[in-house]
Amino acid sequence: MSSFLNNSANLAGTAAPLLKPLTTLGMWSIVMEVWLYALRFPAVEKYKVKIDPSISAASLERALPPQVQWPAQNFNHLHEQPTYFIAAMLTLTLLGVRDAATVNAAWAYVGLRIVHSLVHSTTNTILVRFSLFALSSTVLAGLIGRTAWVLF
Repeated sequence: MSSFLNNSANLAGTAAPLLKPLTTLGMWSIVMEVWLYALRFPAVEKYKVKIDPSISAASLERALPPQVQWPAQNFNHLHEQPTYFIAAMLTLTLLGVRDAATVNAAWAYVGLRIVHSLVHSTTNTILVRFSLFALSSTVLAGLIGRTAWVLF
């Protein structure tokens, strides 16, 4: 068992540095999930929203203030484009890629997504949010391009 733990620690360290930003984005998704429930549950009670299986998600959104919905919207967004990031990181890790430029780009993507989440969930300033999204998309496109370059 101890050799398994030692090998796992080595893999997560220098041999597979792309797993760290990947895991960080996963942990951030959990933070956003907690945040959405921390706002939504009290708001459902405060605004006396009837929870009924026949009511649509759009009806629920209309019943709650926008700022209560923002963390939930962002949580959903973390299950869209970041799935490409997950695929790229796992593929690059399996291919043994660990150069500084790729690792730094992975961390940049994660950092941009976290800042995007914070903007979306607090002020929801559209121009700032869009700029962060566009920049993170550009970084992600580079990472996917890097994956394709190494793979093909």
